[in-house]
Amino acid sequence: MGARSRYRGNFQDTGSIIELYRVSTVYVGEKRPAIKDITLSIEKGEYVLVSGPNGAGKTTLLETILGLLKPQSGKIKLLGYEIPRRALEARKLCSYVPQDFTRSPDEVFKAKEVVAMGLASNRPLGKLSRDDWRRVEEVLEVLGISDLAERPIGKLSGGQQQKVFIARALVRDPRVLFLDEPFSALDSKSRIFLSDLLEELHEEDRTILLVAHVPPELKGIDREIYMVEGRIEKVIEH
Repeated sequence: MGARSRYRGNFQDTGSIIELYRVSTVYVGEKRPAIKDITLSIEKGEYVLVSGPNGAGKTTLLETILGLLKPQSGKIKLLGYEIPRRALEARKLCSYVPQDFTRSPDEVFKAKEVVAMGLASNRPLGKLSRDDWRRVEEVLEVLGISDLAERPIGKLSGGQQQKVFIARALVRDPRVLFLDEPFSALDSKSRIFLSDLLEELHEEDRTILLVAHVPPELKGIDREIYMVEGRIEKVIEH
């Protein structure tokens, strides 16, 4: 699949799912860009790993693509929508598992309700249909956490919470899946399971952008983008 990955000299409608042209993002109060002059194109069905040391700009890259951070310069398109101007529309077709997912012990939502929130972006939980709740049950079963459905999210371990938020991302059947350090709180068995699950999603032609500081053994990766100090240092084709 290496032939699908290309840097582009200018910003244009190419049919890519994700496209960035000379994008830089600076945090408020900072002078140094967190990401600088990023040009990148990701096509439908690609499975891309973003790696690099701490502070390399990996999370900033994901959140800039999603419109959660506003770029200082450059142009971005996600699923054909200009970002950040039409980010809300684009995000309805995507799912994001953030790095900071831990919930307070006082959080009272049940695990199944947290997963259902992935379907409730356009309507309240109380308006979900029976089919919606069946979908929630199916995803909980796929991830092997059906036994957690009725438990408050705040009472779960870090690894259990991480699985719940991965389930929430998957329940909406996203066109693009963004994951930031999804293996961080998982044990060895769960890491292998998630790696296999992501490979299956990739085989279904799902577009996946995965951030991992120290990636586990991953199957089916199309390419790895290695970042250093806010820049793309190298691209490794698989």
